[in-house]
Amino acid sequence: MPEGQKAEPPAGLRERRKQRTRDALVNAALELFTTQGYDRTTVDEIAEAVEVSQRTFFRYFANKEEAAFAVQTMVESRFLSELRQRPAAEAPFEAMRRAILCAWNSIGEAVEALIPIDLHMRTYRMIESTPSLIAAHMRRGVVLEDEIARLIAGREGLDVETDTRPRIAVAAFAGVMRVAGQQWGRGHDTSVESLRALTEEYLDHLGPALAENWRTPPAGAPAR
Repeated sequence: MPEGQKAEPPAGLRERRKQRTRDALVNAALELFTTQGYDRTTVDEIAEAVEVSQRTFFRYFANKEEAAFAVQTMVESRFLSELRQRPAAEAPFEAMRRAILCAWNSIGEAVEALIPIDLHMRTYRMIESTPSLIAAHMRRGVVLEDEIARLIAGREGLDVETDTRPRIAVAAFAGVMRVAGQQWGRGHDTSVESLRALTEEYLDHLGPALAENWRTPPAGAPAR
């Protein structure tokens, strides 16, 4: 090695350092967004909180919006990964249901390792109350639903452009997920287990909500 030249750290160490920096930027960004507001927070403030340069921030995120949705992106990626692994024999809706529940079984620890779960809930509320982020959330949802619909169509050997069933099934699934998330965001239990339980409960109610006569009480329910 030439004299005066510093040795490069091993690749594994470099990757761990980069991951720590990214995680610190996510934490700082979300804390600032939820305490002083998304629109009032600058990239410079986020970088300063982690003691890095603005240039370093942009190595990890294209913009503030990408940092705001960092955790959601991680959850969505885990769900898509689980869905791709579901057995071909499962019906489409069952495959989506099992994929999201399996994802939450494993993603909970990953979320809690990245940010405090209380910060995750505060971030959800912040996104739901920030007009610019609501628009971004809807846009991201359209892209995600299209990807899921194409995955489902591929599983079933269908053409998503000519058969409407994949998009309809995914729209129903996504609607239930939004309602479950909104209820979780309004609650007091910030745990991932609470979100998973709500998700499972709401998905279980989708079939009866669409198929049953609501004026007829379920078996065993007291008459009104």
